Amino acid sequence: MRKVFWGSLAALAWTHVGYPAAAAVAARVAPRPVRREDILPTVTVIVAAHNEEDVIARRVENLLALDYPAELVEVVVASDASDDGTHEIVCAIARRELRVSLLECPRGGKVAAQNLAVAQSAADVVAFSDANTTWAPDALRKLVRAFADPDVAYCCGRLVLEAADGTNVEGAYWRMETWLREQESETGSITGGNGSIYAVRRSDYVDVDTRFGHDLSFPYLMVQRGRRAVYDAAALAFEKPTPDVEDEYRRKVRMFEHGWLMLHQGRMLERLPPVYLVKLVSHRYLRYGSGVLHLALAGSSFLLARRGGIYRLAWLGHLAFFAEAARRPGMARYYTLVTWGTVESLKNYLDRGVPAVWNKAPGTRVREIDEITTEELL
Repeated sequence: MRKVFWGSLAALAWTHVGYPAAAAVAARVAPRPVRREDILPTVTVIVAAHNEEDVIARRVENLLALDYPAELVEVVVASDASDDGTHEIVCAIARRELRVSLLECPRGGKVAAQNLAVAQSAADVVAFSDANTTWAPDALRKLVRAFADPDVAYCCGRLVLEAADGTNVEGAYWRMETWLREQESETGSITGGNGSIYAVRRSDYVDVDTRFGHDLSFPYLMVQRGRRAVYDAAALAFEKPTPDVEDEYRRKVRMFEHGWLMLHQGRMLERLPPVYLVKLVSHRYLRYGSGVLHLALAGSSFLLARRGGIYRLAWLGHLAFFAEAARRPGMARYYTLVTWGTVESLKNYLDRGVPAVWNKAPGTRVREIDEITTEELL
């Protein structure tokens, strides 16, 4: 029990505190800068959509308004068998904007639609965005700067989350997460991206299992191929989070299910440089395992509490933290639910596997983005 206690405590302390501190030090002691220049490659921006009639017009119009030469960028809406008004809306825009097109795909999930759209692209770079996202006017210019570096195959931008309408405090976690990605990028490659704003060289694009998401799979796949996956905090995207922490919990469970699939079947630890291997284990494997680690720490501290000292303190600390989580919304409840989400998602994955399709999270597509100022979002 003592080995379980100290092992789980050390793993949790490393993934949540030690690794971020080490990454920050490494970024300053041994940086590996990305060569960024104002280049203008041809770009296909792909928006995968399933029944997005409420937001798709706003998404396409936002992309058409980007500060990027119109003759160098096209917008493709890859509809994953939408049966609402999505097709009609996109086609109406396409009739007046020749650089907009609709690709009708059979129902197969987001990644399947993206794969089909990329197969039809002849651009130098393929960029991706979610239907409920908006980009800053210069986001695409900032995003493609990294491709001036011949080692870079993938670049993701910074997602800025609007304050939630309810109890969700995802924004606080996300600011820490984006900071950590910046440290990782400074020393080589990031371990995860985000679906709101990212781009890949067309020649480096990989058709992945349709149950995998690009967010977690593309960075390590690029590194396995001797390439870099980097982060640019200046390429801004904006999005509305789920309103309440309970909604965020359900969204996280769905995301973690796909993560467990990749951790188990994605061959993530093969052919990686030692430094990146440490990054991946520290930031992804231990983070996904944090729920199991907490169960081990709580259980061992309970069994060892009679010995007093740090064991009793750890058990009382767990009780106090859970009491605070139950008492009111806040970081304690958010951390407890999201951490438990890693356990529930693991159970779901082992019980029934992972589907390629899912329903979008509630509350993320209600308020019109044009009602929100940039100052509010930032």
